[in-house]
Amino acid sequence: MQLLYYPDPRLREVALPVPVVDEDVRANAKEMIEIMHAHKGIGLAATQVGWNRRLFVVGSPEGEEGRGLERVFVNPKIVSAAGAMESEEGCLSLPGIYATLRRSSMVVMEALDLEGRTVRLEAEKLLASVIQHEIDHLDGVLFITRLSPADRQRVKKQLRELEEKYRPDGVR
Repeated sequence: MQLLYYPDPRLREVALPVPVVDEDVRANAKEMIEIMHAHKGIGLAATQVGWNRRLFVVGSPEGEEGRGLERVFVNPKIVSAAGAMESEEGCLSLPGIYATLRRSSMVVMEALDLEGRTVRLEAEKLLASVIQHEIDHLDGVLFITRLSPADRQRVKKQLRELEEKYRPDGVR
């Protein structure tokens, strides 16, 4: 498993449900947590590491002090959302690109944990934003899709640079 970078087409694929939470799923989630920490992220979707399954991991924004507080969500879905907020977002798969996005300020999410039990989480502010961002990944949506026309224009050069740097082999 390794982090995929824009413009890798696998980042635009809609993830498939996890049929059963087993040892393979737990091992992949553990590896994803390590990748997330190695890249200093606070969230990582399975599609970002080339695993086309509906699963994401969330860490702590406190970095090393937050190790061990990670959570894994399998087959997540937002069941309700409320409020609105604007905050700056970035993405491990789009290094160096940041923009302000408008998202719901509170979400309620249901998912399975690594034991296959249903969990329900009410999240606000940063965690709500992370959940929405990661579920977007599972739906094949990159945060740059949600940018305003002005922000899209502002990051156009950076996107071209990423396209050149991370273009799949053989495509010129």
